[in-house]
This record gives sequence, structure tokens and C-alpha cells, in this order.
Amino acid sequence: MSIEQDQYFIHTYDRSVTFTKGEDVYLFDKDGKKYLDMGAGIAVSALGYSNEEYKQALKDQVDTLIHVSNLYYTEPSVKAAGLLAKASGMDRVFFTNSGAEAMEGALKLARKYAYLKNPNSKGEIIAMNHSFHGRTMGALSVTGTEHYRTPFEPLIGGVSFAEYNNLESVEQLITKDTCAILFETVQGEGGIYPAAEEFMTGIRTLCDTYDIAMILDEIQCGMGRTGKLFAYEHYGIQPDIMTTAKALGCGVPVGAFAATEKFAVAMRVGDHGTTYGGNPLATAAVCKVFEIFEKEHLVRHVSQMGLYFRECLEKLAQKYPAQIKDIRGKGLMLGMEVLCPNAQVVKRALEKGLILISAGSNVIRFVPPLVIQKKHIDACCEILDEIFAEWK
Repeated sequence: MSIEQDQYFIHTYDRSVTFTKGEDVYLFDKDGKKYLDMGAGIAVSALGYSNEEYKQALKDQVDTLIHVSNLYYTEPSVKAAGLLAKASGMDRVFFTNSGAEAMEGALKLARKYAYLKNPNSKGEIIAMNHSFHGRTMGALSVTGTEHYRTPFEPLIGGVSFAEYNNLESVEQLITKDTCAILFETVQGEGGIYPAAEEFMTGIRTLCDTYDIAMILDEIQCGMGRTGKLFAYEHYGIQPDIMTTAKALGCGVPVGAFAATEKFAVAMRVGDHGTTYGGNPLATAAVCKVFEIFEKEHLVRHVSQMGLYFRECLEKLAQKYPAQIKDIRGKGLMLGMEVLCPNAQVVKRALEKGLILISAGSNVIRFVPPLVIQKKHIDACCEILDEIFAEWK
């Protein structure tokens, strides 16, 4: 990175390559070098970079209406809310600009529900260790990774952390003031760990028993990423509140929190708001994304490609047991736990024209565009084979 490129940024990212265009599942830098993208903008660009129908929908909306206040309805927002509610099994939706903002709204909704039951409620929240929910102060408060939180404390109070996939550790933290149990259906930043069946159903039972909100973070694992439209569908349960973003807009900044009627009605006029959230451009993107997902049977495609990708990665793990410890995940949200430095693997891959991203300090995360084909998976694994062979 040259001084000229970086001089006006607050330095919160260690940037390197300058990308100038995308095509299919590839990105191109300013020198024309081609990169196979296995990160999809961190699970955002589900449709890749060449879906003309998606791009045309955005162009058409720009020509019609980009923004009006949320004091009024727009046709795209009404349609998008209905599509998301139906797809998620929820009753009501609030659109935001990002996943972190969706999390803020979900936390407020859970606390408002508790407040209406008991104005003296302390609104305590149980979250999980090694979780990640966003960078805003509320989302950071429920992120169970200490080094993210410490420099910005004091954060919002009343948050305690249980062990993910340890139901007993959750039960021990419940008090009369608990208003929500919150976790990612598949932990992302924490190392690509799916929720165990008994943990998911156990939390659902606890929330029903104590009348508290079950909040599922589907920001990264939702929108088809795991082979179901939402990852909680694998478990046959329904959360009370869920958050989504990333592939919801496939590149246009949009997120949402959705809730069942029981919880949604706790929010009343003036309790929450957003200037840009759910504007016509963002929700036009949401509408087109749902349309393309259905027309191209994208969720079914993810199931097929996810199985193939996992098989390929497991073959690498068998070939390089000294470097690869584990392969885990669901669908096209896969993690490779490595015994060599994952940052070095990511860096070497970039040099070879392969975009990878990490999860924590020892996991390589694979969240490619959902339109990926077997040939792309093969190309990815060939490069990984070369990299691990170098360190054998």
C-alpha cells in the first residue's frame, strides 16, 4: 500500500490490493491481475459480480427513486418486507443499513419487551464466548471476544457470556432479569462452529419456559449460505428475533432484524428509527435478490456445492495432517483449522491469485459467492495444495 493510497484513511484495516472490477466469481486489481474470490466481500456477494438482472434492477431503481424518509412507504420496501418475513417465518421486519445496526435493534426490542412486562427489569442478556456481532457499542457489548471489547469499555451493562454449545453454562446465568439469549446459528469469526442440535433446541425450551427472547444472529450464515435460506431451518426451530444482512443485498448496504408478532409489537412509534435503512434502492436490491435466489434454485445449489467443497477440503486434510487439523461448517460456510499460521496461508494465496479470509487466529474461512461451480472449487483446492506442499 502506497502512502498516497492510505494517507486519508483511519488505519483500521491492513489493506493491500486495490481492486478495480469484478466478473463472475473473480476480482481484478488495478494491474489487471485476476483473483479467484473465496471471500465474497465476507459472505456478501452471493450472486458474484456478473448478474446482469441484479445490476439492471439497481439501475432502474436509481432512475426512479433512491431515497425518501421512513415517514412514508415505498413500493420496494413494502415488497421486500413481505419477502423477508415470509422467507424467515417471521411476522414483522425493520430494515437497517448493516448487520451491526440490525443487532442494535434486536437488543432494543428484547429489552423493550422485558420492560413492558416489568418496568424494573434490568434487561440482562446472555451472549456467547468467542462470538462476534458487530463493531457498534451495543453489538460490541454482546461480542464474546475480550480483545474487541476492552479498549472501548465501559460498554452497555447487563451482559454475561456463556459457552457456545454448552447448555448448562447458559442455564446457570439465567436470572429473573434475563431478557434474551443471543448467539450466532453458526459462529463465524469464532472459528466456523455450527450450533449443536441439543444446544439449539435446549435454548428454545429455556426461552419458552422463562418467556425471554431467543435472538439468532444470521448476518453471515443466513441468506442461503448454509444450504437453507436461514441456518436455523436445519434445526426445525424458530427464533423470536433474528438479524440478517450481508447477502441480503448482495453488495448494497442493507440489513434487517425480524421478529414474531409477540415480540414485534413491543416496539411502538418513536422507539426506534433510521434515516437510510430500507430506502428504495436498498430494498429494490433485496427484492431482486430473493427473486434470483428462487428462480436459480440457489439454496439447492449451495447444498450441492457445499458437499463437494467439503469433500475436497477433507482430502487436503488427509494429505496434510501436519498442517490441517479440522474441516467444519455447513454449506458454503466452511472453516479449515490449520496448525501453521493462517495469516501466512492467506497471504501466500493472495500472491497466487486466490482470495481467502481468516476466522480468528487459526482458521481459514471459505464463504465464496453462492454461484460458485465445481471448477472454481477445484482451482481453489489446487492452489491450497501448492501452498501446503511448500510447507510440508
